[in-house]
Amino acid sequence: MNTHTFDLIVIGTGAAASTVATKCRQAGWRVAIIDARPFGGTCALRGCDPKKVLVGAADLIDGHRRMEGRGLVSEGARIDWATLMQFKRTFTEPVPESRERAFARAGIQTFHGWARCVDRTSVQVGEETLIGRYLLIATGAKPVTLDIPGEEYLITSDKFLELQELPRRITFIGGGYISFEFAHVAARAGAEARILHRSRRPLKGFDPDLVDQLVRATQDIGIDVQLNAQVTAIERGTGEYITRASVDGSECSFEADMVVHGAGRAPEIDELELDRAGVAHDRRGVVVNEYLQSISNPAVYAAGDAAASGGPPLTPVASLEGHVVASNMLSGNHRTPDYTGVPTVVFTIPPLASVGLREEEAERRGLKFRVHHRDTSGWYSSRRVNARTSGFKVLIQEGTDRILGAHLLGPHAEEVINLFALAIREGLTARDLKRMPYAYPTSCSDVAYMV
Repeated sequence: MNTHTFDLIVIGTGAAASTVATKCRQAGWRVAIIDARPFGGTCALRGCDPKKVLVGAADLIDGHRRMEGRGLVSEGARIDWATLMQFKRTFTEPVPESRERAFARAGIQTFHGWARCVDRTSVQVGEETLIGRYLLIATGAKPVTLDIPGEEYLITSDKFLELQELPRRITFIGGGYISFEFAHVAARAGAEARILHRSRRPLKGFDPDLVDQLVRATQDIGIDVQLNAQVTAIERGTGEYITRASVDGSECSFEADMVVHGAGRAPEIDELELDRAGVAHDRRGVVVNEYLQSISNPAVYAAGDAAASGGPPLTPVASLEGHVVASNMLSGNHRTPDYTGVPTVVFTIPPLASVGLREEEAERRGLKFRVHHRDTSGWYSSRRVNARTSGFKVLIQEGTDRILGAHLLGPHAEEVINLFALAIREGLTARDLKRMPYAYPTSCSDVAYMV
């Protein structure tokens, strides 16, 4: 058994982990970084980046179909799944080696394998024992356990992103980001897709009126969306899988060639044996204070999806938290994360984007505000590309004229939402946004009419 001593031991190699490791190494610290999976983290290898490659292809196919008969001849346009996956791999395959080389150049020592805590400041990786002054837990998240018979037949989103051949019939369990995004991609690639969601309201963190619009659009392209559908079991039949579910109280069966887990994720901390390090944790992750420091072991910090921090589970948030942790480790606890104005997007076609408060949240806080809400399918920016599903809802505070929340559905919503995020984060008012001379005609120029 070999023993190594470091100033900082980092578990994970995603956005938060890389940020902290790099900043502390730049300050002269001896740093080790550990991952049981290929280096790079979820976003670069198994999440945001490869997913958006698939979404981009599906969006192009959708554009062809929308403009058929309006000056565009789309005959023959289709997704070649195997070739698309080969293109996707040009983004993901170089990452692990590139990331590890970057760590080595920086003088960060790398270790491969599952890390397990030995005591309050030590971890074991294979035959190696690492002792540190500080420990960062930034291991990301994994699919939540559903505790249903036949759960072993589910494939994860990671596996979906590695499929060499797309099955003809796919059932997605859960009505969140993963299911809606992948179902939209699968449908544009020619598969029969179905979403089973256990409650009446999918995409719970988004504006319900715009979600209703998106659900209708999802159904219009042939995706079967079953709400109030509680999955009870998955069975393997002859060459197919059968999903049993209670739908509005009635027992139903759904056949498919593949069943995908899209029912939520949980912090990937079970293998760490955190109790041996005296690190308090719960189903949300490592329990931390406002400085992202463990409430029970001051030598330990956590960031990203592994931390019960209150921040949304997004890559930019993980990066933000990484900067906070590094600053606090290097200079003592003085900095807290600011989650104001963090936008989030469901990359369906069209995309659904949100930042700030929803109506029910603003009402619960007792705020006085006005709501601007329109279906914009008749607006020029939608009509010129024959986009039949688009709309917005903006919440503006009475008195201050500040933007409390913005919710967008339609072409380029994933880009336009950043303007509203900037307004919320920097305190810009509706008047400021209205007076802005935008490039025209663009989707951003619509903002002046939304406020």
